[in-house]
Formats: sequence, structure tokens, C-alpha cells
Amino acid sequence: MSIFKLATTAALLLTAAAARAEGPGLGQPLEAADIPFYATYVKPDGTGLPEGSGTAAQGAEIYAAKCATCHGATGSEGPVMPPVGPNDVWAKPAGSYWPYATTLFDYIRRAMPLEAPKSLSDDEAYALAAYILERNGVIDADTAMTAETLPAVQMPNHGNFTDVWAKQGANPW
Repeated sequence: MSIFKLATTAALLLTAAAARAEGPGLGQPLEAADIPFYATYVKPDGTGLPEGSGTAAQGAEIYAAKCATCHGATGSEGPVMPPVGPNDVWAKPAGSYWPYATTLFDYIRRAMPLEAPKSLSDDEAYALAAYILERNGVIDADTAMTAETLPAVQMPNHGNFTDVWAKQGANPW
């Protein structure tokens, strides 16, 4: 290898190492105290669900204010993945296709609304889950969703999934 190629290779390797050490410059590091807020999850059996409650009626108000712009006025129009259906826009809506109602709650709490994820209170997330489940005919309008009632909801498509949680055992890691 010529000295030129060797020098060029060494310069590229040093540049790559420096860029990797600095990172892409996106976001900001989490403080140790913030990690539990972001590193929480809810299991299908309800483990990890917080205290709180919400009804479909409460969820309808929250949905109109914080969700309808993306998911449509009733949850079935879109333009973005309507949670109520199936319909012409989305054949597998979260409100009836997903295997666990706890997954719906967890997703709402973590990722919605799109422009402000994790901004919903636990009560708001329960109410939105209740609204979406009720709109899909999964629960009655007067059923409140709580840490006790949400895991008991039988999703219509549950039997068409493999229960990976059960296959992993109590401590998958």
C-alpha cells in the first residue's frame, strides 16, 4: 500500500472514530431521574399499568381535542391509521385488531399525540383506550378502563396471535 493510501485510510478511520464518539448531534442525554418515565412498559396481564381510570365518554372529549386531526372525527376516517374499523383506509385498526387492550393503552400513553408523545395523563390514556375500544364494539360505553378492567378485555382478534410473552417466561431477559 502506498504511503498516500495509508495516510488517507488512517485519516478516514480517525474521522469516523471521532464522529462516532460525538454522535450525530441529535436529541439530548436523559438524566438518570428521567429514565423510569421513558423506560416503562405494560405487559398483557396488566403488569405495569398505572393507577387511573377513564370512560368512553371522557375519551370522546379528549379524542376530539387531541386525536381527531390525524385519525378522523370518529376514528374511522383517517387520514392517519384510523383506530376504528376495519375500513377502506386501514384494514387492521388497533382498536380491534391488536391482541391485547393493554397494548393499546401502552401505545397511546407512550406515543400519542404525535406532536407531543407522553404528554397525556394516565387518566387521559385510559379514557382514550376506552373510547377506541367502545367505538370498535369491544366494550360497553359505560365500562370504565382501569388497571383492573383493562387486562380483562377480550380483544376480538386475540386468538390470531402467538403469545410471545408466555413463550418468554416470567423474566425474558
